[in-house]
Amino acid sequence: MRVCFRSSVQPELMDEYKRRHAAVWPEMLHALKNAGWNNYSLFLASDGQLIGYLECDNYQAVQARMALTDINARWQAEMATLFSNSDLPPDQGFEIVEEVFNLEDQLAAANGVTNSAAPVHTNTTTGHQKEQA
Repeated sequence: MRVCFRSSVQPELMDEYKRRHAAVWPEMLHALKNAGWNNYSLFLASDGQLIGYLECDNYQAVQARMALTDINARWQAEMATLFSNSDLPPDQGFEIVEEVFNLEDQLAAANGVTNSAAPVHTNTTTGHQKEQA
């Protein structure tokens, strides 16, 4: 599954947030990967809005796996003061954003549909269909 979330970094602390993420602790990187966080990226807007994206089997499960690690507790404590809502650990304050479009999903769905207005030629040897101009 693909997951997008948002949060908010205090604008005056954005440089520090970037500095820390330029050199994430190797143990934290391995913990994320081992917990199932794949293709994980963070994006920071000029107003402090933070957008995160990851791919995983189940978001609640990968969050729960991270919550069991000591390195995550230490990382969240280090990062907490940089966020606008520092009452919660940063990873518990993420707001999930609904996905409304994905190119690959739509292309895959569209590949099963042919344009009924265009003539279709079926190759009898391979079974492949091709629209004729």
